[in-house]
Amino acid sequence: MNPGRVRGVVAAIALALAVGVSPLGSTAGASGTPAQAPAQGKGQLRAGAARVDITPPADPKYPALNEYDSEKLYLRAIVFENRGVRGALIGADLGGIDEAVWADTVAKVAGELRTAPENIIVSSTHTHSGVPAGPPVSGPRYGTAFVADTALKAVRQARTHLAPAQVGYAVGEASLNVNRDAISPATHKWTQAANFDAPVDRSVPVLTFYRKDGGWPIATYANYAMHPVNGYLSGFTSADFAGATSRYVEQAFGDDMVAVFTQGASGDVNPRWLRTGTNVLASRTDVPVTGYEMVREDVEAPLRDGKVPFGEADPAVVRRLFDYMQAVGIVLGEEVIRVMSHPGDRSSDPVIQGRQTTVTCPGRTRLDNAREGVPGQYEDGPDVSIRIGALTLGDIALATTGAEVYTRIGLRVKEQSPLTKTMYVTLANGRAASGYIPDDESYGHQTFQVLGSRLKPGCAEDAIADGIADLI
Repeated sequence: MNPGRVRGVVAAIALALAVGVSPLGSTAGASGTPAQAPAQGKGQLRAGAARVDITPPADPKYPALNEYDSEKLYLRAIVFENRGVRGALIGADLGGIDEAVWADTVAKVAGELRTAPENIIVSSTHTHSGVPAGPPVSGPRYGTAFVADTALKAVRQARTHLAPAQVGYAVGEASLNVNRDAISPATHKWTQAANFDAPVDRSVPVLTFYRKDGGWPIATYANYAMHPVNGYLSGFTSADFAGATSRYVEQAFGDDMVAVFTQGASGDVNPRWLRTGTNVLASRTDVPVTGYEMVREDVEAPLRDGKVPFGEADPAVVRRLFDYMQAVGIVLGEEVIRVMSHPGDRSSDPVIQGRQTTVTCPGRTRLDNAREGVPGQYEDGPDVSIRIGALTLGDIALATTGAEVYTRIGLRVKEQSPLTKTMYVTLANGRAASGYIPDDESYGHQTFQVLGSRLKPGCAEDAIADGIADLI
């Protein structure tokens, strides 16, 4: 066994013992009393879901428009059980979920459900406008305890709604995203721009829990690879297209239904269109807003780097941005609903089983600080551990990685999976110290994602793809 896997087993045992769970997979409650053993004979899946508002207070400088569903942020939870084994799928409209936040959250949820931590997935939508631009929201609201306690609240609410269910899975497609590693035709250097010749995963995998009596959806767990960067630096709170998608689906079926959005392998993937968000940034500077598409990096860089002060955005331009995010949410939401309508075979008795481990790769420390367009300078750095996982519900696999992963790795994960019904959820179950995880072929790209990666090339792609296939 390689050292990374040894460390993964040790970490899993330590976390399991911390929440009162046997490392071999049997469960115990907080008091140490044995949980219900898996039932013999035929089982019956049950599922329930809940949604909790986590919208931060509005920044007085940028009052909320109060016109769009995507201005609200939520933490959503789906709880399911069969044959005495319980699991949970938790998603939040947050930029990311750090290791400490994940560890506290999964410990509390596993204790509440009396299940193994490996049966729980905690992920973020990766919205880049989760809090107003400028200093982060102060106080404990987004601290470790807040996220964990909110997740526990959502899980408890979801448990009260448990009902006999069936689970189905199908895959759609949406051409809303584009690879963002590109060479500028003006500078002939690597930058962020639409690259239609580079790979991108446009699939829309959807796992749905349906009520057994009538088939009305209880909850859905959808996945798409695209960075929610439309509202970045806008100064307004927004769950971006991801939140708009979730709310559109939820409202189509009534507000008791819950739709969790998860990120696919989007490390090198942006929205196909960024004009409306770029215009908002331009309106905060002395750059004139235009009807044509401007180079996002040219407009964003002075604001991001603090070279020009933040001015007030033009309200009319901001509304166009929110209209656009809502439009993308509608289009993606309609595809999710279409896929939910044709799930193929549904199962009411899936075997629930989760596995996690960590893989470890050689690290590097960067010596220069250029954003992009030049070769990076490095020295050997500490090894980097990356948590990977696989939660299966019968013949459906939810593969996870706690980082931002490049497209080719995501495609390879699904290609190598022993199960054809495999969804790849990134930014899930903690955050590796790796930064972005490029595929081996992309290490020659002088983009900020690749230059900033703390991983040496030649390890992570194989370790993740092969490791997840082994877990499944």
